[in-house]
Amino acid sequence: MSLSNKISIEITTEQSAAIAEAFQQLKTVLAPMLVINLTAEERQSTLKMGDKTLAFVNKTLDYALQNPTLVPNYVDLGEARKNNKLAADIYGIYQQLSILLRAVEDTGMVAGSEAYEAALVIYHSIKGASRSDIPGTQVMYDDLKQRFPGRGKSIIASEQ
Repeated sequence: MSLSNKISIEITTEQSAAIAEAFQQLKTVLAPMLVINLTAEERQSTLKMGDKTLAFVNKTLDYALQNPTLVPNYVDLGEARKNNKLAADIYGIYQQLSILLRAVEDTGMVAGSEAYEAALVIYHSIKGASRSDIPGTQVMYDDLKQRFPGRGKSIIASEQ
């Protein structure tokens, strides 16, 4: 184990409160737009729109605007354009949130990895101390070893 330290940051109480407030503001501003809650089946069956599809839809709706006789009478072009603008705007928000989410995930992953690595080193030290009958360490080891079920001597003995 390397016990490298790639990150050493703490979130202050003030920062945590500011983040919570910013999320609440974001939720409040987005609430009128985020009115759909799809089921898993609906998510799977709904047509998806990414960068390429967005460009296709934009071109198609531009052609339709320039050539209204090609638009079937059952298609509401105004509503299609409105939906397209909302989809494009939401997609832009999604891209920004994705970048932020990736940064949060990466930072949490590194911090968690470093904390877990340190905990494993300490765990192995406690395990060794309990094997050496250092007073008080057996209780700690018994508590911590529950994280790794099925790896004890009883399992190995029963398999033999």
